[in-house]
Amino acid sequence: MSDLIQQKCVACRADAPRVADDELPDLLKQIPDWQPITNDSVLKLNKVFNFDNYSDAISFTNKIAELAEEEDHHPAILLEWGKVEVTWWTHKIGGLHKNDFIAAAKTDQLNT
Repeated sequence: MSDLIQQKCVACRADAPRVADDELPDLLKQIPDWQPITNDSVLKLNKVFNFDNYSDAISFTNKIAELAEEEDHHPAILLEWGKVEVTWWTHKIGGLHKNDFIAAAKTDQLNT
C-alpha cells in the first residue's frame, strides 16, 4: 500500500486507459479490504468503514472530502450512523484507473 500512498492522482481524460485485467490482481493486493464491484456495468472499488457513532462517521467523511479535493478525484460517499461507504471509480472512463487505487489506499490511511 505504501507505494500507492506515495503517488498522486493525475488528471484523467476520457481517453485515459482503464486498469487492465492483468494489472487488477496486483493492485487489489495493495488494498486488500476493498472490493471490486460492478454497478451499472461499471467496475468500481468499494469499502465500508464502521464507527462507534455518527460524529466519528461525519469526521471521517470530511477527511475523505478533503482528500478528494487535494487529489482532484471524487468518490461516492454514503454516510449513515456509524458507517461510511466509499466507492471510487473514474467517471470519465467509466471504470477503474490507477487513480482509484491511489485514492483507496489514501482513504485507508485516513482511518488509522
